[in-house]
Amino acid sequence: MNPLHLDPTDLLLLRQLQKDAALSNQALAELVHISPPTCLRRVKRLQETGLIEREIAILSVDTLAKVARHGLSVVVEITLDRQDQHALEAFEKKVLPEDAVQQCYRVSPGPDFVLIVHAANMPDYLALTQRLFTTDANVRNVKSFFSLKRSKFGAALPLPEKL
Repeated sequence: MNPLHLDPTDLLLLRQLQKDAALSNQALAELVHISPPTCLRRVKRLQETGLIEREIAILSVDTLAKVARHGLSVVVEITLDRQDQHALEAFEKKVLPEDAVQQCYRVSPGPDFVLIVHAANMPDYLALTQRLFTTDANVRNVKSFFSLKRSKFGAALPLPEKL
């Protein structure tokens, strides 16, 4: 079977896993109406083909704040002086190892990048901005937008109903 071929059962599995990746194999198989061994084999194939990158826990910001404070959630727009391929890739490579940078998007038009950053506090955010932006001669402009409240957060990708 072609590893990138998806059938309706694969789409059902992906939909369910995007809702709750913590489901047991037995529960997932029941939801999708296949046997547990078939379910396990199909999920493993979806992982091996790279369709499922990884499984993570999404923490509740508000619940965590009760024990560890809120921290800062920041949307950051970055504009570079030079936008050649090497400069764009160099910036991406620079932000990849930073745990505080949760997401990095190369965008157009407007800024060159939009980052989603989570920092413990303002001094941590300042240190990050100095490491990533202030010392980089190619960063022309930085705009930071501080989140006051997370109203919605999702990670599910839209899937076709049929192939």
